[in-house]
Amino acid sequence: MRLITWNCNMAFRRKADLILSYQPDILVVPECECPDKLLFPANTPKPTDVLWFGKNNNKGLAIFSYSDYRFRVLENHNADLRMIIPIHVTNGQSDFNLFAIWANNPDDKDGQYVEQVWKAVLHYDSLISNTKTILIGDFNSNTIWDRKSRISNHSDVVRLLESKGVHSTYHLHHKQTQGGEEHPTLYLYRHRNRPYHLDYCFVSADMAEKLESVEVGDFDFWTKYSDHVPVIVTFRD
Repeated sequence: MRLITWNCNMAFRRKADLILSYQPDILVVPECECPDKLLFPANTPKPTDVLWFGKNNNKGLAIFSYSDYRFRVLENHNADLRMIIPIHVTNGQSDFNLFAIWANNPDDKDGQYVEQVWKAVLHYDSLISNTKTILIGDFNSNTIWDRKSRISNHSDVVRLLESKGVHSTYHLHHKQTQGGEEHPTLYLYRHRNRPYHLDYCFVSADMAEKLESVEVGDFDFWTKYSDHVPVIVTFRD
């Protein structure tokens, strides 16, 4: 199984072929236009299932299946956590819970970025465990920006997830520490000298055992299309 997250910086319909060449089974795309605007070229592979969330039709959160996986939004979806979507994923043989993330809610006075993820992990506590769990997307956070004076910073989120047996695939595979990542996923204003690691895929212990590779996109190629590069996570069957 291959999961990819890529903040496409809008206009996904014109960029889909780029990321689909990596043959994702499931693709999470922050800043994607709504399905009504997804007028793909005739030769672009069409998704087998799609979910989309957002208030701006040009810039929401999309989750695509390009395989036999199908999606169902879980009943306890908290709409106040606007861009963190709990999804039950199944293909009839295996199933898991996937939390698609674009941590970006400017209406929340407690904080619009990592605070959203913190609240989501607490709210969906019973659904996040050391089995059949994935959190993937643009977290808009990194340990380098921790606010030490309050609970809910990036390191707090990582510790809370790890206490539940859920770990970052990038950090496991590349043997990296939080805040010391060698591979940026965002280049602010597409500038090479302003790199940050903000996009993650956290998985439960059972899925981590099947982790095969974690690739992070190349600056020179991907920044022609977005300020983010993709994170490509592949698991053994």
